[in-house]
Amino acid sequence: MDYRFSERMGGMSGSATREIFKLLSRPEIISFAGGFPATQCLPIADVAQIIAEILSGDMGAPALQYGSTEGFNHFREELKRYVAGAGVIAETLDEIQVVSGGQQGIDLACKALLDKGDTVLVEDPTYLTALQIFASYQANIVGVKAGENGLDIEDLTVKIIKYKPKILYVVPTFSNPTGNTYSIENRKAIAEITYKNNVVVLEDDPYAKLRFEGEPLPALKTFDSGGNILYVTSFSKVLSPGLRVGAAVGTKELIRKLAICKQGVDVTTANISQLVVANYLKKGLLQPNIDKSLPIYRERKNAMIAAINAYMPCEYKHTDPHGGLFIWGSIKGLDMATLMPKAIERNVAYIHGSVFHADGGGKDTFRLNFSNASLERIEIGIKALGGMFKEELAKK
Repeated sequence: MDYRFSERMGGMSGSATREIFKLLSRPEIISFAGGFPATQCLPIADVAQIIAEILSGDMGAPALQYGSTEGFNHFREELKRYVAGAGVIAETLDEIQVVSGGQQGIDLACKALLDKGDTVLVEDPTYLTALQIFASYQANIVGVKAGENGLDIEDLTVKIIKYKPKILYVVPTFSNPTGNTYSIENRKAIAEITYKNNVVVLEDDPYAKLRFEGEPLPALKTFDSGGNILYVTSFSKVLSPGLRVGAAVGTKELIRKLAICKQGVDVTTANISQLVVANYLKKGLLQPNIDKSLPIYRERKNAMIAAINAYMPCEYKHTDPHGGLFIWGSIKGLDMATLMPKAIERNVAYIHGSVFHADGGGKDTFRLNFSNASLERIEIGIKALGGMFKEELAKK
């Protein structure tokens, strides 16, 4: 069959993360590649009990039926309280859209806002799947310089003026892939300049609850003075990625457009998943589970940093985040995509950094995930990577 694929497929390729996931059926592979929550942090018993209660009660039939596109009202009431903890205030339920994971929130925003050729600004580097989504809408994706405390405001200003973007996409807290967090001053500056220039900010916030050091910061949307910031959050990292539940919070006008777009995608987020998360929140189970999870993530991050200090070459420069799931680093002179097969031969997987850059740059960078490997496997894996990198540097 001679398939005539759409023009938009020309700029798309498979996710590097998903390709590596295929290797994980091999138990000997130590994966630092994905963004999986620790298995020990998945509240299996609580979720099983909640599902049993739902199916045996009055909500049993609604749980298995079609539902409203916007989401159950009582769940959206719980979401109002939940996002308020990040400083995000929804005045009415019309400002909240339930989505099937945070990625759907990104996709619906693009569906509602982007035409072919429109510019999307992103932090460079940024979440690789977001780049895939923007490419699927045939957007012009432009990277903005960033540092430890957020976007380079001067570079952001220049690129807003030059490209007149429709969207600025950011992950301000424990950014994927770097683990960096924008300062309050940086958040305020981003909110101000984007509002003045009529740019929608797409704030992706899946990791903020996973802070194991330092004081929490308010969401960027807290500083939204004119309704140009769309806040997207997810329960994938704090409860369960398998439930596929998240929320988008914005103006009534924008949320209504997202709902219309969602009607043509999946009609509604799975009712049973909504009800599980709603009841989990109502029972007050989320924060205790997060409190149980944070020491696990802190210990694993510290173990990875200790292993890096012990085994990695001194040329390796890296972040040391206060939360989230990732450590980002680089070794000048090495091409991390080229070295990936050699790492796999040593039974270790990471994600090479070029897939996180809008222009495909950052060839000497790579991302490590510390959340889903035991302390023993973290040390074994980093030792293997360190040995490989030292051998490659010795060839230079």
